[in-house]
Amino acid sequence: MGKTYERIDGRLRTFIEEQPLFFTATAPLAGDGTVNLSPKGLRGSFAVLDELTLAYLDFAGSNAETIAHLRENGRITLMWCAFQGPPNIVRVHGRGEAVFRDDPRFAELLTRFPDIDPALHGLRAIIVVHAELIRDSCGYAVPYMAYEADRELHGKRFAREDDASLSAYFEKKDHIAVSLDGLPGLPLPLPPSTV
Repeated sequence: MGKTYERIDGRLRTFIEEQPLFFTATAPLAGDGTVNLSPKGLRGSFAVLDELTLAYLDFAGSNAETIAHLRENGRITLMWCAFQGPPNIVRVHGRGEAVFRDDPRFAELLTRFPDIDPALHGLRAIIVVHAELIRDSCGYAVPYMAYEADRELHGKRFAREDDASLSAYFEKKDHIAVSLDGLPGLPLPLPPSTV
C-alpha cells in the first residue's frame, strides 16, 4: 500500500538520491495539449535542496516542453523507480520553475551540484520543484535492471559549444523557443552564463 510523506528526509531522501534515473512529467493547461514525460540521468545533476525542495540541471536537448509547461502553469511530477533492491516507486507532485542562467539565484543554486561540470552539457536552466504531495507505492511490477554507467555522448557533444554557439544551436531547433503546443519555451538568445 502507498504511503504519503510530510517531507523528504531519512530513508526516503536516501532512496531518491541513490537513483541514477528519474522521470519528469508536465502538461499544458489546454485539454488537447501535449503531455510531456522525460527521463533524466547523469550522476550529480539532481539535488534535494531541503525537505520540500528539489532541483535538477536542465541540459541541452531536443525540445523544451518541461520549461514551457512550467512557465505556463508550474505543475510537475517527479518519479523514481527502484530497479535494484526492494521494490519502490516514489512520486513528488508539486510546483516547479525554471531558473535561467541570468537569474540572480542561478549561481547559488549551481553550487548545490558540485559533482558535475555543467559546461560539458549545455546547461540551459535549473529546474526547482517545491513538493506539495509526496507518495510512494509498491513497485512490484518494476523489473530488475542494472546501472552500468552514465553515457558519455551528451557531454562529448555539448562540451564543444560556447555560449554563442549553444544559443545558435537552440535558435535553429524546433520546439526550443516555442513548445509543441505553441507555448513560450526557452528564452532566446540564451543569456551568457554567470558562472
